[in-house]
Amino acid sequence: MANNNDWKSRLGMVYSTNPDFVFDDMETDEAETLPVSKQKLRVSIERKGRGGKTVTLVKGFIGKDDDLKALAKTLKTKCGVGGAVKDDEVVIQGDLCDKVIGLLKTLGYLDVK
Repeated sequence: MANNNDWKSRLGMVYSTNPDFVFDDMETDEAETLPVSKQKLRVSIERKGRGGKTVTLVKGFIGKDDDLKALAKTLKTKCGVGGAVKDDEVVIQGDLCDKVIGLLKTLGYLDVK
């Protein structure tokens, strides 16, 4: 059970003399993950800012971070390459655009471009 008066959650808070003040910890709830068939993913190739290395980007995923990480792990495993999840997009090492699109369609993602 979380205590609403936990001092650790208020570190860095400035003192308030307002007796009606309620501390807001500004934690936002993650968006619920849309069903696979409703996701609109965009797959692209990028080289800029990556030291000349080519990467495949998967953008447009709407949902929880854990679900995005699971999708990234599946794509990396099936492609046999490395990658990461950064800024709400999946980064797959290499020029694997066609393979990633095919994998996403077999996983049930219908709107993939």
